[in-house]
This record gives sequence, structure tokens and C-alpha cells, in this order.
Amino acid sequence: MNEQSHEFLQELLTTPSPSGFEMGIQRKWINYVEKFADKVETDYAGNAIGIVNPEAPFKILIAGHCDEIGFMINRIDENGYIHFTKLGGISHKPAIGMKVEILGYKKTVTGVIGVNAEHHGGINDKFDFEDLYIDCGAKSKEEVEQYVQIGDLAIYKRGVEFLMNNRISGRGLDNRTGAFIVAEVLRNAAEKNPNIGVYAVSTVNEETNMGGAYFAAANIKPDFALAIDVTFATDYPGVNRNKHGDIKLDNGPVLAKGAPIHYKINNLLEESARKHQINLQYELTPRVTGTDADKMRLTGVGVPIALVSLPLRYMHSPVETASLKDINDEITLISEMIHSLQGDENLKPLE
Repeated sequence: MNEQSHEFLQELLTTPSPSGFEMGIQRKWINYVEKFADKVETDYAGNAIGIVNPEAPFKILIAGHCDEIGFMINRIDENGYIHFTKLGGISHKPAIGMKVEILGYKKTVTGVIGVNAEHHGGINDKFDFEDLYIDCGAKSKEEVEQYVQIGDLAIYKRGVEFLMNNRISGRGLDNRTGAFIVAEVLRNAAEKNPNIGVYAVSTVNEETNMGGAYFAAANIKPDFALAIDVTFATDYPGVNRNKHGDIKLDNGPVLAKGAPIHYKINNLLEESARKHQINLQYELTPRVTGTDADKMRLTGVGVPIALVSLPLRYMHSPVETASLKDINDEITLISEMIHSLQGDENLKPLE
């Protein structure tokens, strides 16, 4: 990863992008890819699309969603305390004592999620979102409403941490790392002049409804598509590997196997991995993947799909942790697979 790419990754990971409010991060993604893409487009969902070789009849769509989980403001009480509910699959448990940024309609407001002092009994062991509130220092409802209204979104106020052994940690690595990976794959494609059309899409709304992926695939009509997302690493204490599998950081990208996954696409990825000595890991998705792949697959006449995932510790927490080595390996894997395509591949399983 060169210095420019590293800076771009940091920029994505420090830009707020709660599901439904991805405009800021999408503008930054476009600013990056327009330097090397043949064409850049947007759509009615808010997807950002970079294209290399748009005239090619054979098209591959690679999708990494840029939205992150967060909170949605649902009440402001008379004393200026701000109450909220979840946006996407976020847990209430890590929220205690955290700093947040409220992306208010007038301006961004910093607050803290209050916690009862241990001297006064502490937090109840059984609590939920309705028991929590944000204290932004306001004295009244009227003061808060100058900047924040019902329906505004909030995120944890967390930066990116660089840990030992080339690991990174922060909020929203799920899946702004995916938006980064598809941009880097597009950059590599632009340098190698592929035989096919490459459509890299930073998709919206995956954490809430996956509508961005549907819009993208329905409009592009690709010959096949890859969802680029994250999956559960299981290499830390307390995880039942017999139940959840054995997925490790630094051990390579993860390919999904199961009914939704097109085995011929997986074969192409595995061949690329063998040729370039990239280690692969596997996860099972027997019925659905729970990612953008599910929506892309069911557009138009049907789209063959595969899922390539980044191992991630502490999913949907403020301290998600991943490996830069795995990110680099995933970029190489997908880039080399694309470079190997001739544009006449037959993806029908029975032929």
C-alpha cells in the first residue's frame, strides 16, 4: 500500500457515514477514483460508481458498502438530554461512557453517553437503548433544537488506531475497508487495461436495507458481481470456533461457500490465489450471505455472485480490528483475477 492509498484509507475511516447519510464519504471516494477511472457516475440511491473500460460488453461489478452503523435521535427531553435508537445492527452494550458526534441538521454536536456513577448504584445489568441518553451540555430542549432535530444521526467519536503487527482499529471498518478495496482494485485495473468493463461501486445502505446494491446491479446489469465485505474473525478469547469456524487475522481473504455463491467465480478467485501465492480462508453461507451479494444476485435476469470478505475482530463495536496485510492480499487477489479474464467466460454451471 503506497502513501497515497494509506492516506485515502485513513480519510475514509475518519469520515462519518451512517447508513442513509453517506454523501460526505461518497464525495471523497469520487475525488479519489476520478483520477484514474475512465468514467464516474452516481445514481438515485447515492451509490458512487467508478468505471474502467466502459465500452466492453463483458462487465464485472465489485461492490463495497461505505455506510456504517450508528444511532438515530428519537427524542429530546425538556432538560436537553438526547435519546436515541439504533441504526443498523449496533449493540447498546459498548455505548456506556462513549463520546458521540451528532450529525445535526444545523451543525455537528459532540456529546457523551451518560452512565450512572457506581456510588449511586451504577448501570443496571439489564438495559437497552431506551435507558441511554446523550448529554451534550445543553440546559434545555430549546437549546438542543437549535442544532439537532428528531431523525438526525449520530456515531461514536472514534479515530483510527494503528496497532502492533500492521493491525488497524476503529469504528466502521465494516465496511469502509470494502469501499477502499474496490477503489484500489479499480486503480489497478486502470493501470493494466483489462479485457472487460470493471465497475467499482461504493454502495449505500447495506447496514439497513441493502438498497444501494440493488440499484447498482439493476442499473449496471453485470455479467457477474463480487460483494466485498467483512466477516467474523474468531482468533480472540471467548469465541467458540467449533460453532463459528476458524478465521484469523493475517491469514488471508475469506471466500464464502453456499447456495447463493457461484462456484465458477470462486474457482476463478482460487486460481488467482494459487498463482500469486495468496492464502485463502472460507466461511459458510448456506442460505443467504447477509451482504450486498444477496440483493445483487436477485436483480434483472439474475446475477452470478461471489463474496470476498476481510477478517474482522469485534464486529459492530467501536474497536473493530483488521489487518493491513489482509487488505493488501484482498486487493491483489481481486485485481489479478480481473486481469486474468478474457471477457468470454462461460458462467453457466451446467456448461
